[in-house]
Amino acid sequence: MRSLTFKMVLAFLGIAFVSIALIVLLARWRTNTEFSRFVVDRKESDLVEKLETYYRAKGSWDGISKYFAIDNNSSNPENAPPRAPYFIVADENGQTVSPGLGYGIGQQVQHNKLERGIPIDVDGERVGTLIVGQIPPEKNPREKEFLQRTNLMLVYSALGASLVALLIGIFLSQTLTRPIRELTSATHAIAEGELGAQVSVRSKDEMGKLTTSFNKMSADLARSTEARKQMTADIAHELRTPLSLIIGHAEAVRDGVLPPTEENFEIVRQEALRLEHLVNDLRTLSLADAGELSINLQTVSPQKLLTDLQATYQHIAGQKNVKISVDAPPELPMLNIDPDRMTQVLTNIIDNALRHTPDGGQIALSAKGLQDDVELSIQDSGPGIQGEDANRIFSRFYRADKSRTRGDGGSGLGLAIAKSIVLAHNGKIWAESAPVQGLTVKIKLPI
Repeated sequence: MRSLTFKMVLAFLGIAFVSIALIVLLARWRTNTEFSRFVVDRKESDLVEKLETYYRAKGSWDGISKYFAIDNNSSNPENAPPRAPYFIVADENGQTVSPGLGYGIGQQVQHNKLERGIPIDVDGERVGTLIVGQIPPEKNPREKEFLQRTNLMLVYSALGASLVALLIGIFLSQTLTRPIRELTSATHAIAEGELGAQVSVRSKDEMGKLTTSFNKMSADLARSTEARKQMTADIAHELRTPLSLIIGHAEAVRDGVLPPTEENFEIVRQEALRLEHLVNDLRTLSLADAGELSINLQTVSPQKLLTDLQATYQHIAGQKNVKISVDAPPELPMLNIDPDRMTQVLTNIIDNALRHTPDGGQIALSAKGLQDDVELSIQDSGPGIQGEDANRIFSRFYRADKSRTRGDGGSGLGLAIAKSIVLAHNGKIWAESAPVQGLTVKIKLPI
């Protein structure tokens, strides 16, 4: 299988050879044609000059036909004028004085032919007209040698141009295929497990755009693979603790180390529920990643959505001495959403807000209309988080507070699930934080 470089060099050479051959053939044809015309024009000039010299010497055209009679056995025919049949000479009255071109001596030549003829002037007086037919462009040895040298030079020029075209074709093909070779090497490296391989961007043309896209794809692939590995490790870590507790308590009760009391069975049950919750969260995320998360759209009022959540959390918030308020005008546009899925989103956010809001704090639920969207906002009065963490809290298993344990909160999947559900609604979710105002999570949903 021939390489792309070889094919490009062959294509360049093919184009160059065809172009050079056409140029050489055209130049040769044009040179021969123009040179033949030059020879004919020179012979006409020589003939007129001989005729003027003859008339000036004789004073008339008497004997002109004998003067131009040619002996076919002449030893020097190249220096002789053309044979009589190729031209005629007419006197000042338009009558032929030499035979040729179908005319005999003394015949009257048509006026239009006389006008196209070459005047013969002697001492400023027109004494006759030369009418030329087709003069054979015979060339002398020096003229033939000149044409041969010219043709040979064209051949050498064609060979030189072909060599230059070959060198330029090799250079251009190497330059054009270099990014392709680098991309091929990088794809082989990725196939062998070297994820994140990058290729130098050497231009801003289509090849440069392709290289940039490849680099982005390679980097995204590396990040995705690393995230998958990290997620697998996090899942194993999250599953290990409840499984260890369940197995440990079950074995301890079986071996008589712990009594089979209601309290010990309740620990096993709670860890099993935690394990079930984690598995359900992972299933929800996997469905969202596969684009198979079921969404049953209904028309819902933003005010009702928030007031129902306020009523749900009123008791829990009261136990922590946290106030939940709602600011949602009744005239807001209706939302076309899945109320169960969106409630799951908001409960995950509110659970997180309750976890970080101190006693005596508050959580503000609000909604406002934009041009084509409705923006829902959940703001707590907690300590807030740093700017870098605000962009990462929606990542799976991410905890802004590294000291927080599993017993202090959920599995670290709640906000990731919230983001997946919002994206499934063609919405947008983000977080804003300020030291005094706490953390604000905003959700923008299309009307």
